[in-house]
Amino acid sequence: MISPARSTAFDVLTRVESGSYASDLLFAQSLSPRDAALASEIIYGTLRRQAQLDYLIALHAPARLDTAVRIALRVGIYQLRHLDRVPPHAAVTESVELVKRARKRSAAGLVNAVLRKIDRKPVLWPARAIELSQPQWLIDQWDREFGSETATRIAEAFLERPEIYLRNPPPGHSLQLEPTEIAGAFRVLSGDTTNIRLQDIGSQSIVPLLGLESGQTFLDLCAAPGNKTTQALESGVRGIACDIHLHRLRQFTGCPRVVLDATRLLSFSGDFDLNLLDAPCSGTGTLARNPEIRWRIQLSDVLELHEKQTVLLRQALLALCAHGRLVYSTCSLERQENEDVVARVISETAGKFRVIETRRRTPGVDPGDGFFAAVITSS
Repeated sequence: MISPARSTAFDVLTRVESGSYASDLLFAQSLSPRDAALASEIIYGTLRRQAQLDYLIALHAPARLDTAVRIALRVGIYQLRHLDRVPPHAAVTESVELVKRARKRSAAGLVNAVLRKIDRKPVLWPARAIELSQPQWLIDQWDREFGSETATRIAEAFLERPEIYLRNPPPGHSLQLEPTEIAGAFRVLSGDTTNIRLQDIGSQSIVPLLGLESGQTFLDLCAAPGNKTTQALESGVRGIACDIHLHRLRQFTGCPRVVLDATRLLSFSGDFDLNLLDAPCSGTGTLARNPEIRWRIQLSDVLELHEKQTVLLRQALLALCAHGRLVYSTCSLERQENEDVVARVISETAGKFRVIETRRRTPGVDPGDGFFAAVITSS
């Protein structure tokens, strides 16, 4: 019999292989807290260390494997090498059963034989990209941008389970929390966070850069799911939340919501004291939390996003009033989506706008996800 946790992990990873996102799929599951925790650990751990797992598979199995067989092997090897509380026989036996359930009975013997060769001895990885479980092009980018030492720290941070943060804990909670340097942001030390809205500390670091004051007008151009807008409204600003998709704002009711495509000419012109453009991005600063991104994103995607972000920033500046302030932010580590976007747009404004501050949060150096922010004012 296959446990609900391993069955769920296998099914989610199979769908992730076809383009779905693990967090969305896992959220939709009905599991006991214990099974949910194990399923989550297997899913995210397997995705984070996928390059390592595939290298170990290649040492003992044919190069060509059915997707179901490869996923079962990844799941089994991850448990054997990284989960102390999982009995080895359970990891092996249930991985074999997963292959059988997937109608790949002919591969059951192979899966059993490969997994019985796996141990926890240190591995001499043949390449840095495999050791760090990142695409080579991304490691190369980070080496150029941050230097190899910091790039390694970033990638190592993305191999581990991220810490959990929330904002303004609800009354009556039973969580053990630790305050952070950001007012209202807390690190979760222990406790069940089911049905509690979470927000990474990196995300919470962006809104304070606006210098919010009660009564000011505030526009959030890419607001969904509304965490940063909610944070901004704590200061008493009069806000409007915008997004291209209404369904992504349905859970947010803190201020008026507007459905718009912010890449097109905005109906707002010089109307707002404060603008936030948390632009759609590659998400490479969140690879511990969203590990499947690393296996999908390509440099061509980053360059395409640069063009979209440039258009968005141009439009956002048009909505800013005289002497207003705008924060452009992404959860990307890539210069093409950050400094290059800001420099390109500001150079086009003939001195009407200027950058007064930039901030970067670097995983492995700073707590939480990676973020970039530029504070821009009208001259």
